Amino acid sequence: MNAIDVIRAKRDGGTLDEGQIAAFVDGAAAGSWPDYQVAALLMAIAIRGMNDAEAGALTEQMAASGRRFARRTPLPRRVDKHSTGGVGDKTSLVLAPAVAACGLHVPMMSGRALGHTGGTLDKLESIPGFRVELSPAEIDRVLDAAGCCIVGQTPDVAPADRRLYALRDVTGTVESVPLIAASILSKKLVEDLDGLVLDVKCGTGAFMRTPAEAQALARVLADIGTRCGVPTEAIVTGMDHPLGRTIGNALEVHEAIEALRGEGPADLHAVVVRLGAEMLVLGGAAASRAGAERRLQDAITSGAALDTFARMVAAQGGDARVVAHPDRIAAAAARTPVPAPRAGFLARLEPRALGRAAIALGAGRRVLGDAIDLAAGIRLLRVQGDAVAAGEPVMELHHAAGAPLDEALALAAGAITIAEAPGPAPSLFPQ
Repeated sequence: MNAIDVIRAKRDGGTLDEGQIAAFVDGAAAGSWPDYQVAALLMAIAIRGMNDAEAGALTEQMAASGRRFARRTPLPRRVDKHSTGGVGDKTSLVLAPAVAACGLHVPMMSGRALGHTGGTLDKLESIPGFRVELSPAEIDRVLDAAGCCIVGQTPDVAPADRRLYALRDVTGTVESVPLIAASILSKKLVEDLDGLVLDVKCGTGAFMRTPAEAQALARVLADIGTRCGVPTEAIVTGMDHPLGRTIGNALEVHEAIEALRGEGPADLHAVVVRLGAEMLVLGGAAASRAGAERRLQDAITSGAALDTFARMVAAQGGDARVVAHPDRIAAAAARTPVPAPRAGFLARLEPRALGRAAIALGAGRRVLGDAIDLAAGIRLLRVQGDAVAAGEPVMELHHAAGAPLDEALALAAGAITIAEAPGPAPSLFPQ
C-alpha cells in the first residue's frame, strides 16, 4: 500500500481502515517507511485524531508487530501499571516492589524520557550496573527472584512502538490521545496480564492539561484495554505540581528509596497507595480497596517492599547496596540555589517549566540520541503553600561542574509564583 496515499487520507480528515493502519505499522516496524513519512502520518493523526475503532486497530496492530510474552504458569497473577508521564513521577519505582511484596507479579515494561517528562528506565540506570534490556528468560528469572521487574522494550517487542515513541518525542506529536493509547497499551497487551492500572496525569505538567482531557484519555485507555482482553482501570492523578521533591534520574531514585522506607513525601505515598490498591483488587490479592490499602501500608512499614526493591535491583544486575547506601548512586558535582524573588507564600511551582529546566541541565533529551547526565536535576526545598523570605532558596539545581546554567536558571526562576497568601493545595486526584 502506498504510504503517501495513507498520509493523504488522514491529512484530509479521513478514517483509516485496518489495511491502511496495518501498512503503517508494518512500514514503521520493518523500516520500509522512512522517518519523514512516519513522522508525516504521526502529525496528521495528532491534528486530525482517530476514532475508537482506528485507535483500537492501531493498538492491536502495534502489539502484533512483535513477540508476546509466554507466561509459564497462571499463578502468581500478573498486574502492571503505566503512567502517561509527569514531572518528578517516580511512582513506578515504589509501586512495583510494593505490589510484588503483596504477592502479585509485576512485569513492568517502561520507557525513557519523553518530552518534558522523565523516563523510568533512565532513572534506574543511575543505579550502578542496573540492566533494563533483558531477554524473556531473564525476565522470568527476575520475577522468580523478586516478584517484579522493570524493563525496556526488546527489539522484538512491539517494534513499531519503539520507533514511533522515539519519533513522537522529537516531532511535537506526544500529546495525541490515540497515539498515547496505542503506545501504552500495545506494550501492555504483550505481557499476558490479569489486570492493568493506568495513571493518567492531569495538569500543567502533564500532556493532558484539563480534567476533561484526562478523563477522555482515561476512558479511551480503559475501553481499549478491556476490549483487548485485559481488565483495565484508568485513574486520573494531578500534575499541577511536581510529584515529590525531586526531578531528575538519580535524585528520583534516592527519593523512591526514601518512600520505600516510609520516609518519602506524602503526595508520592498517596499516589502509590491509590494506584497499588487498584492493582491488588484487579489481581485478586484484595477484596476491597480499603483492604488493599492496608496491605500496601503494611508492605512498606514492615520493610517488605524495600527488600523486594533490593532483590529486583540485584536480579537485574544492579548494586543492591544503594538501598542502604544511596550515596552509591550518581551525584552531581555542583549545586546552584534558585531564590524566591520576594517574601510571601509559594503559590505555584510550574511543573512543565521545571521539567524543561531539568532537560537544560542535561537530565533529559532535546533530540533523539542525546546523552543524559543521570546525576543532573532539581531538588525542591520548598513546595506550594510554604512561606518564603526574599532571597530564600526555593530549589537547588544539580549539575556538572562548569555547566552552562543560563537557560535552566531562567526556566526555574520563571516557574516560581509568590503570593500574599497561601492558595489551595494542588489536587492529587482531580475529578
